[in-house]
Amino acid sequence: MKLKLYFLSTWSVLDPIYFYISRLHYPESAKTNTTVFRIKQIRYKGPKVCLADGQEICKNDVLVKIHLHNVRLIKELFAIDNDLKKAKVLVQKVKESMPPLAFYIERQENVEDIKGIIGVTMLNRGCERLGFESHPIRNRFYKGLKRLSQHPIFLLSMSKFPTKSRKIPSPMYVFMSKQRLLEKYGPKLVQS
Repeated sequence: MKLKLYFLSTWSVLDPIYFYISRLHYPESAKTNTTVFRIKQIRYKGPKVCLADGQEICKNDVLVKIHLHNVRLIKELFAIDNDLKKAKVLVQKVKESMPPLAFYIERQENVEDIKGIIGVTMLNRGCERLGFESHPIRNRFYKGLKRLSQHPIFLLSMSKFPTKSRKIPSPMYVFMSKQRLLEKYGPKLVQS
């Protein structure tokens, strides 16, 4: 428990530096920041991926990369001692953050160029309920780098450290096409 608190305190100090260096920003104004996402536009560098709705993601396509605000989430989930309850709260927070993300994308000057959203996570179980699709990371070096960087986050998010018999998941890409995002989470038109 003390180790978790120490690590979380250290991470809280380093997080603003990471936020600045990685050029992340919030999809809505910081004054009303309720989202758990921090985002930036990227050009995709991985292999071609075909999503279930037919959208193809190819090298150099424009995507919005989503990063969970891990420090904030772990602080909010710290008092919950049941992993299932933590998962439910996390899913709800991500779900609440999707409409501001859709709103952000709709208002970008290059909205026509944006193909979708992408994230990398070890917490991908059940992501389909939110509209995401998970795909394996094929580049072994990148996968290892992500495993190394996300393993501490994964351990901090657990109520108890996993036993050796419990398999730690591999990092995966999660994708959602822009069309699916806007259909599922975009502003609903009022019908008269």
